[in-house]
Formats: sequence, structure tokens, C-alpha cells
Amino acid sequence: MSLERVLLGGIPTYRFTHLTNVRHAIFTRHGGVSRPPFDTLNVSWSVGDDEAAVRENVRRLYTAVGMNAERAVRVRMVHGTRVTLVSAAHAGQRLPDTDGLMTAERGLPLAMTFGDCQPILLYDPDHHAVGLAHAGWRGTLGGIAFSLVRAMQVAFGARPERLHAFLGPAIGACCYEVGENVVRAAHTWPDGASWLQRREGRVFLDLSGTNRALLQAMGVQQIEEAAMCTACRTDEFFSYRREKPATGRFGVVVELS
Repeated sequence: MSLERVLLGGIPTYRFTHLTNVRHAIFTRHGGVSRPPFDTLNVSWSVGDDEAAVRENVRRLYTAVGMNAERAVRVRMVHGTRVTLVSAAHAGQRLPDTDGLMTAERGLPLAMTFGDCQPILLYDPDHHAVGLAHAGWRGTLGGIAFSLVRAMQVAFGARPERLHAFLGPAIGACCYEVGENVVRAAHTWPDGASWLQRREGRVFLDLSGTNRALLQAMGVQQIEEAAMCTACRTDEFFSYRREKPATGRFGVVVELS
């Protein structure tokens, strides 16, 4: 596994061992104050949790990782493929209708929340730039991995073969049963059938494998995967699919230093 579990300020987090020159953290569901079914480190305001609890959880998250919460750039995700270039002018903003962020600005946290969808981190060592995307099945099969790579090419002159990609914890093909709408979307891609697994008359989507394949198709060669299923590991992460209708979201933050 390319992830290591570390305590930051007493709060458990995961980080990619080979992403050493970028401050980042994948938080778990532990270390907060929210009550069930949002126990305990829910950092989403939109799931029905107590606002004061979320506020305290967010404070703990940024304190633990040593980032300035007031400068964090957040998003209102829509399961799309829009990627936005952000700078100091966006500090403290929540951007609408965005599922991808990228920046070359130091000291500017990028933040998103997850509960089965996949975090995609891209790092460009040549230009010291970073990207973060939220990839559920719609974003994944819509090509958000394509969009993020292409956006970093345009914005920074990134070369795909030099990019480092990191695929965070997400629901795995072991658990992600999908319907015909997802099957149809997968089949719009030349290799889409290979991203689906059929077992006992049911169909499952390999979310991480799909994102890996799309990154490779764009020329990205260095790809690391967390290989952790959020639906299997509800001891560590929130999983909407496993715990619906009510559960929390875990946070992912990244910042250039």
C-alpha cells in the first residue's frame, strides 16, 4: 500500500508516502465531535449534521494539518468534470459547480469531502503545481481525470509523463454495484466494458481501475492507488453506499509549501 496512517495532532490521517513535497492529508471518520450517524469527524455541512459540530470538526482538521482554514478553497460539487485554476484571489471561497481544483499558489489549501467517490491528486514536479478532483461514477465516466490532466497542461505546461497521480480511498469493485445507466455510460468508452465486473447477474464498477486507465490514456505513467474500499472500511471512512441514507463525509486537503 502506498498510504501510511499517521496521527496529526492526535487525529488519524492517511497520506501518500511518495508525495513528500506536498502537504496533504486524507482524514478518516475519527477525531471529531459529531454524534451518530455522523460520528465523529464529519466535515460536510450538507448532510444534516449539527452545524456547531461540523464547525468544530473543520477547526480540528485544519489545526491538525497546520493549514489556515480561512484561506482554504472549497467547492460545491455536482459530480461533473469542471476544473478550476485557483490563486490567492480565491482564498476562503467556495466555488460553485466544480469538481476539480488546481493551483501553483503556495499556502493555499484545496479542500474536498468524500463518502465513496474517489479523490484524485495530481502533482507536477516541474512547475510545483497540484490538482485535486472528486470522482464519482458520473465524474469518472465523464472524464474528470482527462479534464484535470488537460487543465494542468494548459495552465502550467505540465507534461503528462512527468505527472505524479495518486488515487485515494474510494468504494471498490467489491462493493460498487451499479445499474444500467452506469453500464451505458461505461460503454461509451472504447475499453469501458473492462471497467465493469459481472457476478451472479449483478454489475460492479471498478472506480479506481477506471481512473487509472483514463490517466494512462492521457500519458500519465506514475500512478499510485490507495487500494482501500470505503464501503468495506467503514471502521475508517464514511461510506454513503454502505451507510445511507445518513452518514458523514471525510475530508481531503492538499497545499503547496
